[in-house]
Amino acid sequence: MSGAGIRAGRWLLMPRFHLNIFNGSGPVPDESGQDLADIDAAKEQAVMGIRSILSAEVLEGVMDLRGRIEIADAAGQLLLVVAYAEAVTIKSPEPNG
Repeated sequence: MSGAGIRAGRWLLMPRFHLNIFNGSGPVPDESGQDLADIDAAKEQAVMGIRSILSAEVLEGVMDLRGRIEIADAAGQLLLVVAYAEAVTIKSPEPNG
């Protein structure tokens, strides 16, 4: 499946994507997956998921950017990897500022 919807009769079937999490807590497979319009929508879901995970970490005083979400299709083929560091912009204080 290329990530585009498939027509079945009058219905447009959306492809299923699995967003598998890999971080310091270990792998968390997405066994059920999500029906999303395309790979761009799957990437957006991954970014939002990463931001949610990182926000919870920040509340604990930690931000571990070493994780990733691997997006796979319904057959399990890896389509895209979104690193945690890609989901946020870190701004450091200016020296002497």
